[in-house]
Amino acid sequence: MEGSSNNEERRRSPRVFIDLPLEYRDRSDSHLHGAIAVNAGEGGFLMESTRAIPVGTELNITVLFPKGFELASFKAVAKIIWKEPYLKDWEEDQSWEGYQYGLELIQILEEDRWKLNLLLGGRFEF
Repeated sequence: MEGSSNNEERRRSPRVFIDLPLEYRDRSDSHLHGAIAVNAGEGGFLMESTRAIPVGTELNITVLFPKGFELASFKAVAKIIWKEPYLKDWEEDQSWEGYQYGLELIQILEEDRWKLNLLLGGRFEF
């Protein structure tokens, strides 16, 4: 694994499984890419993506989630602190190769932190 190998011990808050779509842009690039936010805590996310991104890269992220019959989101800036190759099996004959990334939140507006905390507390319905 690239980056820190002691992730469990460094966490400041518990993780919550969320499995939500995430859009991101490398802060030095204008292209938008899709990924999955697998779990989250107050300090960051576990993200799965098919793209190889270097550890240390800062990303503008948008996490999308359902809120009733609407689609809501929150935005933040996150830094990749670790990266690991990953093979995800969907069915016997379907899988994809990609990466899991540890993202540390480095900037988030107060309103978006409030939305994240509601998600972590289970107060937004999925």
